Amino acid sequence: MHGMWRDGNHFQLLPESARFLPAMFEAVQEARESILIELYLMESGRLASALVDALLKAVERGVTVMLMLDGYGAMGLSGGDRTRLETGGVALRFFNPLGFHSLARNLTRDHRKLLVVDGRVAYTGGFGAVDEFLDAWYEVAVRIEGPVVADWVRLFCRLWDSPLTRGSGQPDLVHNLRLDVSPHEDYRGMRGRVVWGQGYRYQAIRHSLQRQVSSARRRIWICTPYFVPTFSLRLRLARAARRGVDVRLLLPGEMHDHPGVRYAGQRFYGRLLKAGVRIFEFQPTFIHAKFSLADHWTSIGSCNFDHWSLHWNLEANQEVDDRRFAEEVVELFERSFATSREIRREEWSRRPRWQRLKEWLFGSLDGLLTRLR
Repeated sequence: MHGMWRDGNHFQLLPESARFLPAMFEAVQEARESILIELYLMESGRLASALVDALLKAVERGVTVMLMLDGYGAMGLSGGDRTRLETGGVALRFFNPLGFHSLARNLTRDHRKLLVVDGRVAYTGGFGAVDEFLDAWYEVAVRIEGPVVADWVRLFCRLWDSPLTRGSGQPDLVHNLRLDVSPHEDYRGMRGRVVWGQGYRYQAIRHSLQRQVSSARRRIWICTPYFVPTFSLRLRLARAARRGVDVRLLLPGEMHDHPGVRYAGQRFYGRLLKAGVRIFEFQPTFIHAKFSLADHWTSIGSCNFDHWSLHWNLEANQEVDDRRFAEEVVELFERSFATSREIRREEWSRRPRWQRLKEWLFGSLDGLLTRLR
């Protein structure tokens, strides 16, 4: 499922937390009417404490603050922090708290990341309120202004009112939000749309990427931390490389929060390298960012290209169709490739037996989980 393409938006790329966290906190501090936040990960620590403080100050200024967290991803948020938020006047809701109902329902998680201030400016990316985003993980966000912000607000409101969402805060709050999303004359042609996925029923993000991969003429560059692609995506990437498109993957190196996922994805390296796909493993730190580029189309957001994101999670990405923005994303990719290790086909074919064993082991486990869905 996806929103319509809308013109007259302004998108600003904010690579790394040293740029997007101060911008987001500043937006929260300047809020006058409403703050909507939707996060998968939030756990008590320095970043979560700073966020709680900022939200409580906003409530004191008379701002309506609505915080929606995932019931599983926020399990690390202490009772003290939850109480501070609720007694401080923040409307706090949890999507799909774990329960003794069906296993499939417990697996459905809200993996989206969103901040909207005064119905006027929005931020999305792969961020969360956990201390790893302060310095240990590399992440990217995008600042959004213009008509497409209304689509982000609608997406938030739909989930806030969902029967799977539990918590405090009057249900009618979301329906009284004022939106300031007139097109920007200075940004004619800066087209964007919101694309979202809801588990295996609605896979618009995946279908959109597949269409771009199939039609790209010049380049397809993809950055994802959890690369366990579907057969269909692997086939399309290999075909694109064979027809002369510059296909590159920017993936994590040995620093990884789920090494097993990395090994499961590495079992596809050989066939992709043989087709002419170039693979780069990022070295400085764990790269948690999710952004894609196909010619001058870009997509930034919450969705990883693994079975989990595509089959169970609620995801949302900002797509941008604009040459100016695409050039910024190209520069970001090039800086990242420069600090990565390129995996060469000959070298990969000589990798040690223990490495192949890990690929087989975690690949088999991944295959089993995929069949269980």
